[in-house]
Amino acid sequence: MTVETAAGPAGSAPPEPELVQLLTPEGQRVPHDRYDALIADVGPHDIREMYRDLVLARRIDSEAVALQRQGELGLWPSLLGQEAAQVGSARALRAHDHVFPTYREHGVALCRGVDPLRLLALFRGVDQGTWDTVGSRFHLYTIVIGAQTLHATGYAMGVQRDGAIGTGDPDRDTAVVAYFGDGATSQGDVNEAFIWASVTNAPVVFFCQNNQWAISEPLERQTRVPLYKRAGGFGFPGVRVDGNDVLACLAVSREALQRARDGEGPTLVEAFTYRMGAHTTSDDPTRYRLDAELEHWKLKDPIERVKAYMVRNDIADQAFFDDLTAQADELAERLRTQCRELPDPEPTSIFDHVYVEPTPQLVAQRDEMARYLDSFADQEVAR
Repeated sequence: MTVETAAGPAGSAPPEPELVQLLTPEGQRVPHDRYDALIADVGPHDIREMYRDLVLARRIDSEAVALQRQGELGLWPSLLGQEAAQVGSARALRAHDHVFPTYREHGVALCRGVDPLRLLALFRGVDQGTWDTVGSRFHLYTIVIGAQTLHATGYAMGVQRDGAIGTGDPDRDTAVVAYFGDGATSQGDVNEAFIWASVTNAPVVFFCQNNQWAISEPLERQTRVPLYKRAGGFGFPGVRVDGNDVLACLAVSREALQRARDGEGPTLVEAFTYRMGAHTTSDDPTRYRLDAELEHWKLKDPIERVKAYMVRNDIADQAFFDDLTAQADELAERLRTQCRELPDPEPTSIFDHVYVEPTPQLVAQRDEMARYLDSFADQEVAR
């Protein structure tokens, strides 16, 4: 289904942009001439597994928010409302595709096999992000807004030069995906990445989760045209997808990723979604947005629409939902317990992962810090 509003009389608002949607907020499956074939292999088992990912991603998020409120985490950026965009796109990835996230892709991390405890450790301040980036192909979280798009483009150019695209071998051809938000599209890094990806025909998918708010700045303060249309100015295709529709996100991502693997260059995917929580736990969204807006988007909840679809089509029974609730409770309990048990790192460990091989200057800095810390012990002995 493609939703489009016809243009009105002169002086009226411009027409709404096309929106790829396969599952309505009420959980009804709607046909689409272009994208149905891309999810033809998705059966009841796949639907249940995607629903599981959605539910667990939200539970990880809610537990992390609670832990931060209890003083156990320094900060937490919530993904509430964006689960379908993340799970749908992540489910389209192959094992050897590489992901460059921002700091909010907890659902993608889950789908890539990253233990959510490692994410909590990062925001607890006891870990610099030491999950297995090689095995998971899920890069470190990037706090600098938009910087990961350049990292992704550079990596994609390397993949291209290694001949790992366009071979027709599904075990070799590789795609790269960069996640970012609508606010990041105003950053120079993102636009520079678009240029490099375009002129080099790099195998990268730019996946923008347009959650309507760049902290307190609404979308209309970011752009005068729909974000996905910006791709045309750089010379590659863009598409807007219902970011609360996990099936549509899966289909659109599969197409974009396959274009990259086939050597057809970059794509910009704008997942039109909504941040139902705060930007981070240090933010108060009630200061800049209306409750009515949040209530409107709650009716489009990505998890509830999949559940409605499953119930409507007898894809899952109550036993399935009860078992999943038990799994979520068990995961939450593990995260609560193990997060509090995370040990503080040795202060000098901050130097361990700066370079593959430490430089003489880095060793000197580490040794100087060690001597400084030892001086406190010497003073204690002297007393």
